[in-house]
Amino acid sequence: MSLKNLSRRALLLATLSTAFLGAHADTLDNIRAAKKIRVSIDLAVPPSGMTDANMNPTGSDYDVAVLLAHDLGVALEVVPTVGATRIPNLQTGKADIIISTLAWTPERAKIVDYSIPYAPQISLVGGVKSVNVKSMADLAGKSVAVNRSTTQDKDLTDNAKGANVVRYDDDAGVITAVVTGQADLVGTSSALFKTMQEKAPQRQLEQKFVLRINDLGIGVRKDDPRLLAWINDWVKANHANGKLNAIFKKYHGTDIPKDVVEKWLAAK
Repeated sequence: MSLKNLSRRALLLATLSTAFLGAHADTLDNIRAAKKIRVSIDLAVPPSGMTDANMNPTGSDYDVAVLLAHDLGVALEVVPTVGATRIPNLQTGKADIIISTLAWTPERAKIVDYSIPYAPQISLVGGVKSVNVKSMADLAGKSVAVNRSTTQDKDLTDNAKGANVVRYDDDAGVITAVVTGQADLVGTSSALFKTMQEKAPQRQLEQKFVLRINDLGIGVRKDDPRLLAWINDWVKANHANGKLNAIFKKYHGTDIPKDVVEKWLAAK
């Protein structure tokens, strides 16, 4: 074979190899090539996601996303979301991952993959002191406000027989309903309920009972094993070095329980 033909063949093989690799590049490769990661974050769920006085994003989920982007060596692009659009943003390619109080549920796990949990979330029913509620059974005949498509929505819909579950499109709407007296009972996270108590002390809001303690994971598209593996290693490393705990304590006022961290560090 002539030198000219060898050169042509080498060029053709190189071109085909490049095309093949490009066609099979996964999300981790794409993130590194773009030099940015697009993260779906709800900025209306303080203290996990919110904006400061200058309308800049902040909160524990935002700080986790900042740390992850920094360690990956790329810029962070926030894709604003509400509870109901977190997973659709991922599925439609608007976001690369979700860091937005995404609690693990069997239903969600069928359509997205979860990382090892990076933080816990206490889910509860709370309300005004004058309403006597101690269990799911006590909710029969009563109205309970929730953010649509959250674990609180599902738990109350499935288990609070006879209750009227009133759904709002975001946590801001739920907070407003409780603070202004439109709702006397609410299913929400402990962090959001604390916000409601601070905003409306005159309403005498109190915790009624715990629904569950959720594991919050980073959401990744199905069949993205390299990205999921990188994130799992990153979560473990930042639990071990205390950085995730420092973020949690900064915004939630308490440490992640030691036994919870040990359980997650031992996870696959």
